[in-house]
Amino acid sequence: MSTEVEPIEHEDRWVLNLRGLSVVRISIDFRLTLVLDAGWEVVLEAPARLSTGSIHTGPGLPLTPESQDVAPALPLFGTKVLSAVVFKSGVLRMVFDNGMHLTSSADASFEAWQVTQPRG
Repeated sequence: MSTEVEPIEHEDRWVLNLRGLSVVRISIDFRLTLVLDAGWEVVLEAPARLSTGSIHTGPGLPLTPESQDVAPALPLFGTKVLSAVVFKSGVLRMVFDNGMHLTSSADASFEAWQVTQPRG
């Protein structure tokens, strides 16, 4: 697990310091919240996609938090984050140790996703 709090900026993306954190709770209301150990949270409010293997092999399964259509995300419980990247286009991409990939695009109308650290 990284000890850095601030994201590491690259030319086209930021690497978030979530590597090695486990999904310890999944919460569903009008949002899908992945609660990670150490107090981190990843909150999805807009449709996202969950896939396995290479991102080029298929479109993956849709996740629609506002209608609670997020059952495909349940296997993320207990997994560890291998990487979490935010592209400067606004896309969040997370990879988990069970081979699943979570991708959430930006939305011009509202915050499609957010990541909060233990201190808010």
